[in-house]
Amino acid sequence: MIRKQKTTKAALSKQLGISRSSLYYASKQLSKDWELKTKIEEILQENPGYGYPRIAMALQINKKRAARVMRLFGMKAYRRRGRKFRKSGVSNVFYPNLLRTNHPKYPNDIWAADFTYIPYQGKFIYLATIMDIFTRKIVGASVMMNHSVSLVLQSLFTALSNNQRPTIFHSDNGREYGSRVFTKALNELEIQISRSAKSSPWENGYQEAFYSQFKIDLGDPNRFKTLGELVYEIHRLVWSYNHQRIHTAFKMPPVLFAQRFQTYQKLVEKVS
Repeated sequence: MIRKQKTTKAALSKQLGISRSSLYYASKQLSKDWELKTKIEEILQENPGYGYPRIAMALQINKKRAARVMRLFGMKAYRRRGRKFRKSGVSNVFYPNLLRTNHPKYPNDIWAADFTYIPYQGKFIYLATIMDIFTRKIVGASVMMNHSVSLVLQSLFTALSNNQRPTIFHSDNGREYGSRVFTKALNELEIQISRSAKSSPWENGYQEAFYSQFKIDLGDPNRFKTLGELVYEIHRLVWSYNHQRIHTAFKMPPVLFAQRFQTYQKLVEKVS
């Protein structure tokens, strides 16, 4: 009788043309990095201007390790640079930051949301996005001429129309995300609400990092002759980020990582 040799996870990864460590994101290394991320956030809470060298000294760790984890999670020192766009106040209902004790274990486990402004011909237009932290894919996006509740609500339902609802929804404590309409939607969907602390952008570094690079790629918005052309380019860049731009965390675009992870999981289940 010939015994069928069991396929290993390493062999499955090789079959997909990728190392197991880079594909199997829910690894022991992620847990270690997430634990360090939480410690760095605690340091930044007390010393928001610290960069990675001082973070490393405060935690008595290697500077390269501190820099790598901060870069991985989009964490930067908080620096004031003159006048800046301000969101319309904060919600009077506060929620804890669940990301301090939870890290994403699979796609659509934890979503992180934020919005930014884009100056255009003396006015502002606003882009709201939702990122799946596990795959770093932008799962929802909306563009409007104002930053009302409708802006963030549309991005939420855009995400839900194409993806499974998440376990946790993380954002800042802005009035838009804290509105009764928005929180009611999350509660009715049985999605746990998580919020960053006030003036703590590093607690949502994923979106901070995305917007920083996004605005570089967008360039001068005033080069577009019409608003329609600008909106088209915004959506094109979001698509390009998902499908074409190589993410440093995975060495591949988010959509490709998500596809390979899904294939990997199916193969694992098949041989288990």
